[in-house]
Amino acid sequence: MARRILAAGNWKMNKTPSETKALIAEMRKTCASDSVDVLLCVPAIDIPAAVEAAAGSNIQIGAENMYFEENGAYTGEISPAMLVDAGAKYVILGHSERRDYFGETSEDVNKKMKKAFEHNLIPVMCCGESLTQREQGITMDWIRQQVKVGFQDLTADQAKTAIIAYEPIWAIGTGKTATSDQAEEVCKGIRDLIRELYGAEVAEEIRILYGGSVKPANAAELFAKEDIDGGLVGGASLKPDFGDIVNYSK
Repeated sequence: MARRILAAGNWKMNKTPSETKALIAEMRKTCASDSVDVLLCVPAIDIPAAVEAAAGSNIQIGAENMYFEENGAYTGEISPAMLVDAGAKYVILGHSERRDYFGETSEDVNKKMKKAFEHNLIPVMCCGESLTQREQGITMDWIRQQVKVGFQDLTADQAKTAIIAYEPIWAIGTGKTATSDQAEEVCKGIRDLIRELYGAEVAEEIRILYGGSVKPANAAELFAKEDIDGGLVGGASLKPDFGDIVNYSK
């Protein structure tokens, strides 16, 4: 069975609950699709409003982060049970902004991956290299390490359910985009690693997204690549015309 394309939005720290309702009301029309899966990962405070606004549509709702403990004295953190109760089905883990600004390690991401699966949340695990790392020629070494540690001790069934998002840090929010060939090269390398770790069946089922200045103008070229199964989209997912990415084939 062919992997379905996933157009996933990462809203980051944008939109209030009332703004969320208004935007998703428009997106219900623009993002309608029978062939592409649509996911919006929104700030935690917006999840209930997003779930309500998206009810009955093809838009699924996820979170942007979570903690790896069930509960306790972790001021400001959000547990997986809280996300599930609010209606989230997915959660982004290990985004470069979490790693860079808040000091998250791949070991932290691995703890979160395991905890997400305990609560039946589908993780979207991010990986990616800096411009310096690319120029040093260590892109795949770095990304293989991130994926290996992030997926440590996950079962094959968990691994094939997870989603990996390759986001070159130098292309996030900069307007720069990896060429479709550059993106495909790394996504293929990630799939080859999953094949090494879990075998051919898991490698063929797992979805690998590209993220980094994805927009309507380049979505079709990126998504046509054999090992790119959609996009993790930042700024362009904050507008109704995110639907132009969802419906890239039209």
